[in-house]
Amino acid sequence: MIEQIPGLPAGALGFRASGQVTATDYSQVLVPDIEAAFAINRKLRLLYHVGPEFTGFDPGAVWEDVQLGFRHFSGWDRAALVTDVQWLRVTAAAMGFAVPAEFKLFHNAQLDEAMAWISEPRPADEDGNK
Repeated sequence: MIEQIPGLPAGALGFRASGQVTATDYSQVLVPDIEAAFAINRKLRLLYHVGPEFTGFDPGAVWEDVQLGFRHFSGWDRAALVTDVQWLRVTAAAMGFAVPAEFKLFHNAQLDEAMAWISEPRPADEDGNK
């Protein structure tokens, strides 16, 4: 199951994965929320929390995740993965260089720190734009 994490500022989305995550979870929760956010934001920040109740991803969910990432490849500003699931941590650490955004990996005990990092104001660029 995937559910949205409330309370993040505009331009930042958070999701919590628990139990078995399916392609339906992606198509009914994550994808519509992200697509709606991209309709009004040029760049997004993403927090993805895979907590202790997580049991796995169905193959279709993995495919949905890959497709979503490629659809908005250059649209991510920051991404945080919060998990103690070892295989996810190893994969994220190994593939973090391929994420076209500032990426940080956090443990479950650091969820509040990850939320604060995702919520930090975007620095102005040289032209004063955010």
